[in-house]
Amino acid sequence: MSGKICLVGTPIGNLEDITYRAIRVLKESNIILSEDTRRSLKLLREYSIHPEELISYNSHNYLSREKKIISSIKQNKQISFVSDAGMPVISDPGLSLVNLANENDIEFDVIPGPSAVTTAVAASGFGGSNFIFFGFLPRGKKRRRIFKKISEGLYESKNIVFFDSPYRIKECVEDFYEIVGNREIFIGKELTKLHQKYIFTTVKNLCDNIDDIEFIGELTIVISGREKDD
Repeated sequence: MSGKICLVGTPIGNLEDITYRAIRVLKESNIILSEDTRRSLKLLREYSIHPEELISYNSHNYLSREKKIISSIKQNKQISFVSDAGMPVISDPGLSLVNLANENDIEFDVIPGPSAVTTAVAASGFGGSNFIFFGFLPRGKKRRRIFKKISEGLYESKNIVFFDSPYRIKECVEDFYEIVGNREIFIGKELTKLHQKYIFTTVKNLCDNIDDIEFIGELTIVISGREKDD
């Protein structure tokens, strides 16, 4: 194999949050694989990036793309993958590409970029050296089992970081308060975007006032490992 695969981190909202290296690598790429080509086109047009091909690559079609990827690598082409936002593989597609590269002795590299996880942890003020990230929590009983483990001290005093949607956040924090108790909580809304907002409160206060808060877009949530008196 003589080509190369690159996993490229892209902005989580503000298009200015992209590295010089990421722009260079994308411009050098013959093929760009994208979780959602419609979203990626906005970024590519902003920086005048014009690959030979822009191909959708996601959890629904990745197997059908493998033959094309391997064939292109044999032709000494560079392939880059970008997710909708942030770092590939971190609660985003891309793991299948890493496995494909390893299984077929294909050279690959990671071009680091922004992450909603580290952005929210830094903004929360809860400390960034002791946290556990869950990605998108499951629904219902599976989520409550995770909260039960937290209440039993499985994760000790670690800060809890996860993603959620406006449609699930109310049920999620109510479950947390019922099972784990009151903690400080930080919610990042529309991180790095025009209408970005940081919310600092407690789980109890959020439960009491959540109907008065407008949630838009994906939410990044950090719950402190420290208990908070009601």
